[in-house]
Amino acid sequence: MKKLFLMLALGSVSYFGIAQSTSVNNTPPTTATSNAKIEFVSETIDYGTIENGANGEREFKFKNAGTDALIISTCRGSCGCTVPTCPTEPIMPKQSGVIKVKYDTSRTGQFTKQITVESNDPSGIKILKIQGNVNAPATTPATTPVAPH
Repeated sequence: MKKLFLMLALGSVSYFGIAQSTSVNNTPPTTATSNAKIEFVSETIDYGTIENGANGEREFKFKNAGTDALIISTCRGSCGCTVPTCPTEPIMPKQSGVIKVKYDTSRTGQFTKQITVESNDPSGIKILKIQGNVNAPATTPATTPVAPH
């Protein structure tokens, strides 16, 4: 019985390990033959020091410097506090586009987050970065009730 249980446990680990390693594909299938080229104005956005609850929306501007249509297949933030929005339509050669990103500015303190962009650019994946510092929320001084005279 112990041998059977051990064999089943090891078989499960081996099966899931193989399934995960073979299903990972970091490049879109059209990358090898594409002449699309994504070029960003800047790959980092520095928010600087901002107030808690401030507007956390920014844009990464890019252009397609290639000769084929640029197709962005995936855009994802490194956590739930960073939400990117990528174009869904192909970006034609020499045309420009934007990737919008919204950071949750209710989180106090320094931050550095990544946005992973997958496209048919031969490089396959671009990593964009946002960084900054969110001040703690302003507090109102406690008022002491005044006793009547």
